[in-house]
Amino acid sequence: MNEKEQLVLQTIKKNPYLSQNEMALQLNMSRPTLANIISGLIKKGEIIGRAYVLPEEKDIIAIGGANVDRKFHIDGTVQYGTSNPAYLTESVGGVARNIAENLGRLGNTVKLITTFGQDQDANMIQQVSNGFINFDLSETLPDRKTGSYSAVLDSNGELVLAMADMGIYDYLLPNLLMKNEAAIINAKCIIVDLNCPKETLIYLQDVVSKRNTPFIIVPVSSPKMKNMPNDLKGVSYFICNRDEAEMYLNTEIINELDYEKAIKGLLEQGAENVVITLGSQGVIAGNKKEIKRFPAYEVTHIEDVTGAGDAFVSAVVHGVLHGEDFFDAVQFGLYNSAKTLEIDKTVRENLSINELEKWRNL
Repeated sequence: MNEKEQLVLQTIKKNPYLSQNEMALQLNMSRPTLANIISGLIKKGEIIGRAYVLPEEKDIIAIGGANVDRKFHIDGTVQYGTSNPAYLTESVGGVARNIAENLGRLGNTVKLITTFGQDQDANMIQQVSNGFINFDLSETLPDRKTGSYSAVLDSNGELVLAMADMGIYDYLLPNLLMKNEAAIINAKCIIVDLNCPKETLIYLQDVVSKRNTPFIIVPVSSPKMKNMPNDLKGVSYFICNRDEAEMYLNTEIINELDYEKAIKGLLEQGAENVVITLGSQGVIAGNKKEIKRFPAYEVTHIEDVTGAGDAFVSAVVHGVLHGEDFFDAVQFGLYNSAKTLEIDKTVRENLSINELEKWRNL
């Protein structure tokens, strides 16, 4: 294919429902020229018929944050109000991006919908992630900065303070997603993090309810719970921590009975399956059939807690998409989370397509 044919095909992949007039305007070419290119693509078998139906497999669609993580590792005891000796590491991150890379390394085909600035951080994210994530559906906003996350970690790898510049994700609105509606409605499953505005969550709820598409909501932090939809109807898997559950349910969770009530409360909101993560204490998971508590996997040492939650979510999703029972998938998630805690990377570089089989044989 020549350059113009590739450009037209990419445009059709993003939205097969564009008219030729709309497409010609978008590509800055005449409609007769576009028609000739499309005719050639049909003859080559790249497009099937006049409706621009593409021979494309269903993909996992992740929607949300993709940013650069900068971590300051303090050497010794944290001292407030003064300078602390530390060393800096940089890596790519973002909840949706981390989950997408985990799933890509596990052998899934994943497309990420996010917003980038036209800057070096965007280039870094895409260069590092390209082997595992498809960015064709993402949008570049030239007048905005790519999202960034800066964390201060103590000598044990525990989070002391974090700062997030995530304003660019306010543009992940329904009108942006509608450009890629064909990919979204045909997705194998949809995973969204709460960097997305509330109206986007509501839009996705409507999409999945019509298609019965597996739908996973992953909160980012307690302040981002303001972006939650009004209920959890259509949500196949809702995975949050204790603080996020407390905020959503407007209740306090102290003991085991409170956790069970919280699970039931989230199920009553419409979720099919719920997990509340408890850090080193494991997780509590439930659906309408039963509620179970699972301890965390033992780790030899904790190098860095960043990314462990995303590793958990991705392994749960991978497990259920590959035929595992929900509660078995939760245990696979705990395994992947523990392995991630032991490394200084946000996503395990030794994660592979054979990981599920390796875990089954433990």
